Amino acid sequence: MPGWMPIYYGDDAMELVSGSGRRVTGSDGRTYLDFFGGVLTNMIGYDIAEINEAVRRQLAKGVVHSSTLYLIGEQITLAEKIARLSGIPDARVFFTNSGTEANESALLFATNLRRSNQILAIKNSYHGRTFATMAVTGHRSWSSSSLSPLNVSWLASADRLRGRMAGLTPGDLAEAAVDDLREVLTTVTSGDVAALIAEPIQGVGGFVAGPDGLLGAYQKVLAEHGILLIADEVQTGWGRTGEHFWGYQAHGVTPDLITFAKGIGNGFALGGVVGRAEVMNAVQGISFSTFGGNPLSAAAGNAVLDYVLDHDLQANAARVGSILLEGLRALDLPLIGEVRGKGLMLGIELVRPGTTEPDPAATVRVFDECRAGGLLVGKGGLYNNVLRMGPPLTLTEDEAREGLAILTGALSRVSAEAHVA
Repeated sequence: MPGWMPIYYGDDAMELVSGSGRRVTGSDGRTYLDFFGGVLTNMIGYDIAEINEAVRRQLAKGVVHSSTLYLIGEQITLAEKIARLSGIPDARVFFTNSGTEANESALLFATNLRRSNQILAIKNSYHGRTFATMAVTGHRSWSSSSLSPLNVSWLASADRLRGRMAGLTPGDLAEAAVDDLREVLTTVTSGDVAALIAEPIQGVGGFVAGPDGLLGAYQKVLAEHGILLIADEVQTGWGRTGEHFWGYQAHGVTPDLITFAKGIGNGFALGGVVGRAEVMNAVQGISFSTFGGNPLSAAAGNAVLDYVLDHDLQANAARVGSILLEGLRALDLPLIGEVRGKGLMLGIELVRPGTTEPDPAATVRVFDECRAGGLLVGKGGLYNNVLRMGPPLTLTEDEAREGLAILTGALSRVSAEAHVA
């Protein structure tokens, strides 16, 4: 494997060898409560009977792949469901294998329709690992190349701890962000921008989010110029935020394109784009995805989406997420700079006590303490000082309290160490 691939826990790295519900067993023989879900991908959890059975039924048919040159019944059914749930009138759906490919496709559609390679993106964002998606990723750690097929102009991050938006109220931040958008359009673009791509909540960026309504305020300006809006819902979709099914719905806006992936496959490779027919059809020549929406992944996707809706996991994310959010916000520890998030998408930014200076070393210690206590969490943020949590949407209240207790203990111990030091 190449040296640039990170792996958690360094020399004590482990493989996840089995799983059930919200728990996994590692190659170290221990069982852990999983609050990261394969980077928010194992959205329903592990070893789910309904998903397993759907995949077995497809395997029993003997057709794992046919390509979209033939009809794929599971894909058509899933496309109809997603189009209906998207909130976009007369929507079309194109399936890919990942969120990266979904965002790459959305950029292709938007630039083709607008006949422009100019894109607006937001600092601290993450959109993928391909050439175009790296170009619109505003996160230093993940920007592997300065070369780009796109002309990208950057909008300010909504980070309220540091930067130009530091300390602003939600109302003032929204106003400043719109002023920033107008200034960028006036000064550093040539007037024919194709699209703005934005995550309703920045994932890899440490779950930073602008105030509700910000994307709607942006779109009013974008509409003056015919600029499209791409909502990157790879991490925020399918009810994860609790209050809405899609992250964009907190903003009083309907995107032209929505990209999705991760949770919809619950571990099977599945992503895609849903959007306005005019935009989706803006492809010169012919194109398709060899593996995107294949019979096996589409069967899993249908079972996942049905499970989400039948069990009202959006409501569960809101209810169980509030236990975690309220519990974490009640902690009075100088190590905690900010607790943020919605539903079951939560971040804890750690700083040096008495400052807003990022503390990545303390973050690693809390991260390791969580594992020692039987809890798996993620890391992220521009300075790698944010604990990221995206548990399966099936997380129970008891499991939330169990995880909260482990988190609280880990944070308290590391905070005490920092105080002594």
